[in-house]
Amino acid sequence: MLVKQFLPWWSKIAAKLLLSRLPIKYQFWKKLALFEHGYMDRPSYAYEVFKQHFDRVEGLKEGFVSLELGPGDSLVSAMLSRAFGCSASYLVDVGAFANRDLQLYRNMSSFLADKGLPTIRADKFKSIEEMLVACGADYKTSGLLSLREIPEQSVDFIWSSAVLEHIRRADFLETMRELRRIIRSSGVCSHQIDLRDHLGGALNNLRFSEKTWESDFMAQSGFYTNRIRYSEMLVLFQKAGFSVEVMHVNRWNSPPTPKEKLHKIFQNLPEEELCVLDFSVILKPV
Repeated sequence: MLVKQFLPWWSKIAAKLLLSRLPIKYQFWKKLALFEHGYMDRPSYAYEVFKQHFDRVEGLKEGFVSLELGPGDSLVSAMLSRAFGCSASYLVDVGAFANRDLQLYRNMSSFLADKGLPTIRADKFKSIEEMLVACGADYKTSGLLSLREIPEQSVDFIWSSAVLEHIRRADFLETMRELRRIIRSSGVCSHQIDLRDHLGGALNNLRFSEKTWESDFMAQSGFYTNRIRYSEMLVLFQKAGFSVEVMHVNRWNSPPTPKEKLHKIFQNLPEEELCVLDFSVILKPV
């Protein structure tokens, strides 16, 4: 892990371009910390993330239906949603990345019990599928196609953490429109978006042309972000049919990657736009 922190951004791209082509399962790379889909396989971290989103939206009634977009490495949000009063939940991703080790879910069950929250007896189950059924959860792994399978106006609470920036640019608006379709008129969404390059925490992803960056070769190599900037993303939320409330914005004092190093399509952006590193929003249907 420490070695990875000191590698230059370009070496990470080169390594992932090569390694992602090898016939090796994601779980192997996860163990080496070379490819990771978040940290939701850590009970305390997962709890804090979910609770932050849950507390932010306020007013969810007992028996609400939730949807996590991009559960990544674990399905513990099914257990967390249930512990906070959810009657059913969807967990939608673009692939089956979730850890299937039942010990992870037993640990989450113990964690929730220690918090005095209702939880399933994870020690009784012999498979992830049994755990999901007990939680009233549906794990879907076909991305936008999976969202299209969910009934219209059937979800009360949609949330994601550092996921929206990974949706392919060509699919972003359609994905948001699907979320708008499935959320109830009284529903609410909470999203945290990370605009850093996911290569070292700067803006090195903005060095490339649209054609190169959006190619399948690059986009399917484990480091893709859609490069949609802060103001543009807010506009896309509105185009999809949501009102937008910005909860917080974190900024650098100056762009972490020199402007002259960026591709020309980004060089003309205002400096304040390039200084946004992450932000959170509440979306409501209009």
